Amino acid sequence: MHPQPATRQIFSLASLVTASALVLGAFTATLAAPAAAQTAAPASKVMRLIVPYAPGGPIDVTARLMAEGVKDTLGTVIIENRPGAGGNIGVDAVAKAAPDGLTVGIAAVATHAINPWLFSKMPYNAATDFAPITQMVRVPNVLVMNADTARRLNINTLADLISYAKANPAKLNYASGGNGSAGHLAGEMFKARAGIFALHIPYNGGNPAQLALLSGQVDFNFDNLATAAPNIRSGKLKAIAVTTLTRTGALPDTPPMADTLKGFAIDTWWGLVAPAATPRDVVARLNQAFVGALNAPETKTRFATLLAEPVPTTPDEFGAFMKGERAKYEKLVKATGARVD
Repeated sequence: MHPQPATRQIFSLASLVTASALVLGAFTATLAAPAAAQTAAPASKVMRLIVPYAPGGPIDVTARLMAEGVKDTLGTVIIENRPGAGGNIGVDAVAKAAPDGLTVGIAAVATHAINPWLFSKMPYNAATDFAPITQMVRVPNVLVMNADTARRLNINTLADLISYAKANPAKLNYASGGNGSAGHLAGEMFKARAGIFALHIPYNGGNPAQLALLSGQVDFNFDNLATAAPNIRSGKLKAIAVTTLTRTGALPDTPPMADTLKGFAIDTWWGLVAPAATPRDVVARLNQAFVGALNAPETKTRFATLLAEPVPTTPDEFGAFMKGERAKYEKLVKATGARVD
């Protein structure tokens, strides 16, 4: 896969409005910057925040919110979109950047927990090439069915879905954004825990997989709540269960899968990292600025629009979290046999 050219632009209020509209069209409230955790003179040099995905998605939007939120403490932040290879291209650029505190990037569940086991050749080492700064966001995943299919099969709960699958072997299928994607791995984890079989149908990306579900070509999907919510609200999709251990405020009437399958939990998350050799005092300064932005009430309100929960952490906490996620997904990826050569 050939690297795609980087998209660079200086973060501005106008770019935030444009990016947000592409995702949910929901940022209609005022977009005043979150109050900074401290007052400090802006840095004399421009910082870049590398997003390893295309503009317009939830990860890109939250990165732009962070760029706005730290401008009073860190100065101007340039958002640089470098999509490709499942996020590996942009993340590799972070790993190989100068460790001077002027380059940070997004670390996501795909790039730092799934891809190390999915790709036969990785351009970076997810465990050693980065200095964690803070986790940013957690977004619940949700098991959704085509609403018409759920009515036709009389499936209203996770227990109903499991019972139907056991009574009708090999009659259910589910879609994902591709072999080894988060949706695929969640589906395989569900099948193993529930003791059922459903045919996995991989698509080339999350959007085609969702379209297949909406058109009735497949029966259920695991999707992140931010993407699925509009179609749940419109009645096109039926939310069966969320993948958090407890209920989420965004879907308070939808029970967690853990109520039926004890301990079942698999979420979408992302955070911020710097190159591995970045000095600890610099990492601490970056952590203080970004955590301050994440804790601002305005940030929580805006993230709620994306159905995303801010999760500020210390660098050590984020590092330990990613280590645990890599161990979890190593087992899942190897169990599926999925590989990208």
